[in-house]
Amino acid sequence: MNRREALFSLGAMTAAGAAVASGQAGAEVMRGIPAATGITPDHLPRPITRGGFQVLTDEKDQRLLAAVFDRLIPADDNGPSATEAGCLDFLDRQLAGDYGAGAALYLEGPLNRQNDEAIMRQPQFLATPRARYESGLKALEAYAQKEDGKAFADLAPERIDAILEGLEAGTVSLGSDVDGQAFFELMLQNAREGYLADPIYGGNKGMAGWKMMGFPGARYDYRPYIDRRGEDLGLTPVSLIPND
Repeated sequence: MNRREALFSLGAMTAAGAAVASGQAGAEVMRGIPAATGITPDHLPRPITRGGFQVLTDEKDQRLLAAVFDRLIPADDNGPSATEAGCLDFLDRQLAGDYGAGAALYLEGPLNRQNDEAIMRQPQFLATPRARYESGLKALEAYAQKEDGKAFADLAPERIDAILEGLEAGTVSLGSDVDGQAFFELMLQNAREGYLADPIYGGNKGMAGWKMMGFPGARYDYRPYIDRRGEDLGLTPVSLIPND
């Protein structure tokens, strides 16, 4: 399975789950809603403001992440690369908010990796995602400088692939302070999220990820299409951003 097929499979699982959930719902259109409950301008979704990073302010970090993301999701005939789709903008805004601060994570001890793996099926980290990126990017850059004598972003695509494959397999070590395999999985997860999230969050520019997969987007009502499974509905994707 190549990188873009991995995106397709992820989207297929999400769409299948949504179809099942929609099929079980028996909601009816509400009428005569009191005007006081209407959406006011301050409740409307607000797209991110582009033009400057809040967390990824170091140009070296930007170049390194761009090199990683564009090998995870490269440009081809199906769509743009991760950075072309705005995945760095997406990640920066996520790291600047509650996600980056680990607001929904348990970050207290004791830390018992074996126990966490057995119970949660994933390792526990006492560091926030923002801190994990800070230490992980430094360690990855240091690895490239030590092994290749140049910046990670300046390595040949084949060499970047080899390092990423080693991180994924757990055969490339970034030192005792950074779990290289888990850091790779974090970057892959965020690249996917940025490519497939609603454009209001900074990624998926022009809804390129949705168009590639045939996902109609954030439409109000899918009930007319619930029974039309396996069909190309020909629906233009809709974003939470007005007129996007």
